[in-house]
Amino acid sequence: MLVLAVVVFGLLYSMPNIYRPDPALQISPASGRLQITEELVERVEDIFSQQQLHVDGIERTENSIIVRLQNSDDQLPAKTLLDQQLGREWVVALDEASTVPAFLTAIGARSMNLGLDLKGGVHFLMEVDMPRYLQSRMEDYSVSLQNSLRNERIAFRQVNLADDYSNVEILFRDNDARQEGDAYLRRNFPELTRTNINSGELPGIQVRISADEISRLEDYAVSQNLTTLNNRINALGVAEPSIIRQGANRIVVQLPGIQDPAQAKRIIGSSANLEFRMQARPGAAPSEFVTFPFRDNPNNTANLSREVIISGDAVTNAQPGFDENGRAQVNISLSSAGGSRMHQVTRNAVGQQMGTLFIENITRSELRQVDGEWVEELVREEVREIISLATVQSALGNSFRITGVGTYNDAAELALLLRAGALAAPMFFVEERTIGPSLGRENIERGVNSLLLGMALVILFMLAYYKVFGLFANLAILVNLVLIVALMSSIGAVLTLPGIAGIVLTVGMAVDANVLIFTRIKEELKAGTPVQSAIKAGYDRAFITILDSNLTTLIVAVILFAIGTGPVRGFAVTLSFGIITSMFTALVGTRALVNLVYGRRELDKLPI
Repeated sequence: MLVLAVVVFGLLYSMPNIYRPDPALQISPASGRLQITEELVERVEDIFSQQQLHVDGIERTENSIIVRLQNSDDQLPAKTLLDQQLGREWVVALDEASTVPAFLTAIGARSMNLGLDLKGGVHFLMEVDMPRYLQSRMEDYSVSLQNSLRNERIAFRQVNLADDYSNVEILFRDNDARQEGDAYLRRNFPELTRTNINSGELPGIQVRISADEISRLEDYAVSQNLTTLNNRINALGVAEPSIIRQGANRIVVQLPGIQDPAQAKRIIGSSANLEFRMQARPGAAPSEFVTFPFRDNPNNTANLSREVIISGDAVTNAQPGFDENGRAQVNISLSSAGGSRMHQVTRNAVGQQMGTLFIENITRSELRQVDGEWVEELVREEVREIISLATVQSALGNSFRITGVGTYNDAAELALLLRAGALAAPMFFVEERTIGPSLGRENIERGVNSLLLGMALVILFMLAYYKVFGLFANLAILVNLVLIVALMSSIGAVLTLPGIAGIVLTVGMAVDANVLIFTRIKEELKAGTPVQSAIKAGYDRAFITILDSNLTTLIVAVILFAIGTGPVRGFAVTLSFGIITSMFTALVGTRALVNLVYGRRELDKLPI
């Protein structure tokens, strides 16, 4: 009954994979203010009917519209058409619509997800630029320490940020002031390490970020960037993306089905952020301001205060629009804390100028000659440009606008990035791959063919060598394969090409346990043991060996899953499932068949 129940489970939950999905398009709103309506559905129907493009159906869900197409070759032309007709307010993404019957979906059965190498799409490996992130943190500390010491009326002379941004030096009037400052730093900045120094006749303290704080910042930056990338990819409308942390400071992004890698790279990889700073007062010391170029005219520059009023992480909503002169702008809404901070600064700065600083990290490849050979190297560059320098007319609050952002498309893209959230730390591309859908289909065909060939060879060998008992083992192999597919489908695991390799390996390993059992039975028969006793001894005495060999392999598979990424994890998942199911089918499944056929019978010999 147990074996029967497991087989029924395997058949039901693997069955959705025989229903091939329809090529489709998914239409979703680019912002939360838009809703899916019947009028939009009718508009989409009219667009297709006017262009005489045939569709299998248009379905409305709560958050999107699914357009089923008859041919996958129609996806890109149809997407281009909808992009032109619907505009940038709606995101049109390539997708696949399920054809699984309702009775299977009602019990939670679904098709297996295909990985990037089987479905096509883009793969990015990104790395957090921790040195630059720590530099920005030290720059923030230099301003924060100066303001804090001034507010506490601690007699300091200078706060100097090192040229390499590695530390901040605070010089005091005398030793008493240094002791007072050291006590204040110990209480209020415990994440900083302090070292007493002397600069000429002035006593001072050199502060650095502690090693524990650096580890915490690194973990925070990667975790926060994972969340931001998820938000950005959701805005792109990609179905079944994979965003995985790799190691201490890297993130792997895989987007199956994406056919426009340039847009994906621009949206995902951009660390576009905004900072709002007041213009430096005339005669300010060089340590109090930074000079930045204007985005529309790099030859012009302006001096902005080192102190950041707010940055992009305070933005709760951003929408593109036009001002009274028809120029593109971005309408900004701030969080309560961000709005309070903006109001606090600007109420005392009416008549002064506030700059909007646009920050972006760019990665480009350059060819350099090393030892007589041309080598491609990735060059990272941070671009900081002023997009707006406007006079504060009145105290600002939670809502305001910024202009000078370029075209409407530029404004829409900047608004999307701000809505999704700013990256906590800059990132750059380490690796980029694009896989076409045709290559994915070829991978599937080759993987399936290798699986069928491997199964055929194993089945033929088992039949020829073990006769009826070989038939039992072959049935166990088939059930094993069904169970692997059912488990992966039911938990939503992603099948990759290495995953198929794991299944092929599992098919070969699946008979190992049966070979041990059958060999043990033959040895018992040769020793003159009665048939029924030989069967029992074969299963009982081979159990420990089977458990030991499979357990060691399972441990390796778990380690591969824990430390691996993408393809390695796909291989580890199928291998792990295969080990568990093959043990069940070998120890329980074949024993049930043997007992069903030969149990409780007086036998002189076995067809083994």
